[in-house]
Amino acid sequence: MREWIDDFKSTVAEATGRLQQIDEAKSAESPAPGKWSTKEILGHLIDSAANNHSRFVLAQMRDDLVFPGYEQNKWVDIQNYRDEPWAAMIDLWQAYNVHIAHVMEVTPDDKLKHMCIQHTMHDIAWRSVSENTPVSLEHLMRDYVEHLKHHLDQIFSDD
Repeated sequence: MREWIDDFKSTVAEATGRLQQIDEAKSAESPAPGKWSTKEILGHLIDSAANNHSRFVLAQMRDDLVFPGYEQNKWVDIQNYRDEPWAAMIDLWQAYNVHIAHVMEVTPDDKLKHMCIQHTMHDIAWRSVSENTPVSLEHLMRDYVEHLKHHLDQIFSDD
């Protein structure tokens, strides 16, 4: 029933090993002017984890999925991920996502499946949902996982 969570946990475990194989210097290289380095992409995924962790918990305390977005480029710039130690970033990303998987696993079915008429998925989701389409917390969680996989594919495309 919740195989997608097991898939998420496997993705995090496999990606962690692959990320650890990327050396510090390579992680800081930008593929082109104005493009994020691998460090910055992983930093963005840490930011996404922080924002979505909050959403996943708060959604269980109310009847809507109305959440503010965040300015992802500014978050990455302000935190200057290029100067963050690569190994520490990997550890944080892994630990945060292991915890998010736990939050997903312990979310009651009624909270997971509750359809919300009020939401901001047209603004915050990786794959936008029309304002007029009801959506569930499970959809938001799955969208998070798809977004994470998209960026991991970007990182590993050079392997």
